[in-house]
Amino acid sequence: MIDFRLLRRIVTFAGAVFIIAGLTVPAEARKKTRVTVGVTETVGAYNPHSDSVALMYAVWCQVYGCLGSWDFTKAKDVGVLAESWAIPDPNTWIFKLRKGIKRHDGKAELTAADVIHSIKRIGTDKRSSQRQNVKKIKSATALDKYTVKIVTKKPTAPLLGYVFDRVMITSKDLYEKHGARTADRKYHYGYGPYMLKRLRTGESVVIEKNPHWPGVKSEWPDEVIFRIMREPEQRVTALLNGEIQIAQFVPPHLLSKVRKSKNARIEEMGSVELMMLLMNPAFKPWDNELLRKAVAYAIDRESIIKNVLKGEAIKLTGPIGPLQFGYSKNVKPTYEYNPAKARELVKKAGYPNGIDVELYTPVGRYVNDKQVTQAMIPMLKAVGIRAKLKTPEWSTLWSNVRKGKVPFFYMGRGGMVDPSAALSQYFETGIAPRIKFSSKKVDGLLQKERETFDLAKRKKYMNQAINALMEEVPAHFLWHQKIHYGVANGVNIAIRPDKRIHGYEMTVE
Repeated sequence: MIDFRLLRRIVTFAGAVFIIAGLTVPAEARKKTRVTVGVTETVGAYNPHSDSVALMYAVWCQVYGCLGSWDFTKAKDVGVLAESWAIPDPNTWIFKLRKGIKRHDGKAELTAADVIHSIKRIGTDKRSSQRQNVKKIKSATALDKYTVKIVTKKPTAPLLGYVFDRVMITSKDLYEKHGARTADRKYHYGYGPYMLKRLRTGESVVIEKNPHWPGVKSEWPDEVIFRIMREPEQRVTALLNGEIQIAQFVPPHLLSKVRKSKNARIEEMGSVELMMLLMNPAFKPWDNELLRKAVAYAIDRESIIKNVLKGEAIKLTGPIGPLQFGYSKNVKPTYEYNPAKARELVKKAGYPNGIDVELYTPVGRYVNDKQVTQAMIPMLKAVGIRAKLKTPEWSTLWSNVRKGKVPFFYMGRGGMVDPSAALSQYFETGIAPRIKFSSKKVDGLLQKERETFDLAKRKKYMNQAINALMEEVPAHFLWHQKIHYGVANGVNIAIRPDKRIHGYEMTVE
């Protein structure tokens, strides 16, 4: 097992790690505490299953509650709404729910029926963008009021990676009484440690502490506001002016500005988010494997890390890094920078005079994303790939990526502690349409990896799947960026490598 404690430098916070234990502690009479966080993502709808991004999962898991979560300090999965789980056979998982977890309106208690309803809803809701999280599940039934039995279609060793931190538990009763739309908008009562106070789609989300949550801490902020602020300069200025207390993703060129401040500091963390260049084989010319390989050899990753990211990233040789399950140094080919080979491959691909393409990038979604792709343009041009940079609004780009409508783009995939779900989502036939890549060899190896509970054997199959993926190169795997948050004095936060921000992992002095 990978020791993820090496990944995480613990930012000072007393008792902020989320473990459901103990009794409710009544808060002393004190001033209401509020933490405002400037973030780059958005929560675009009241439907908790309508999107699949880190901020959305973080917000809705705090409000509705999830069965469990990955604890980076302990390097293991811990229960949240689930108190324990067991695997009696490779296809069967038994989850015991915590008793006495009240819905926010106080009118109902969490039961197995709510969990079963939520799993079914994610899989059948036409607006759901999270079907991949429950796709491996054949059935979910109640053994009793507090026990859920999940049967998978095939053995699925990494099932917790699909359902923990991802399957939000909504109320069956409210859903059936009011319907999905009304329940989500007007009766968004969940079972989590925070409650939804206000949502302004595309602008901000406000959550407030649930005082009746078992194990609630007085040190947690009473209110957390997530303000969508795309531009890093805007986030840093707001931090230094006291408008916000946490600025997410401070880019390298602004680090010194925060460090010089007397009112704020920089907190740093390694990341498990994979940054990559994706090439959709459903579109020409990206159905040409030789051209995809040419792109991989054309990009000087070390130069971009040094000059654009100022050394604040770690180059990858494949889709996963040394702090993730399944990592191996024996990845081939690694596509080290080789422009001469790239030029040769462009010609072999059938383009002796080069080719014109469009490269899509977000702006303000990732650290220096536009600058990174701007640096790639001359590298690609030097080998005969004339790329025109396209910078649509994030909402438009993300919507089209999810529908498989973008041929060539720069993007990240976060939350990859166990990379199985992410590899399946992007590179297994029929799981998600984002790049429409299909390979029987990759499919077979990913399936073997999932069905194997022996960790050593599972790692072997994952390595084989990654090597097969590298041969066909539907994506060029670039780097893990380091995470830098600007944090106001008096506020402490446990920064997570998966970028999720939780009120219960903050304290206010």
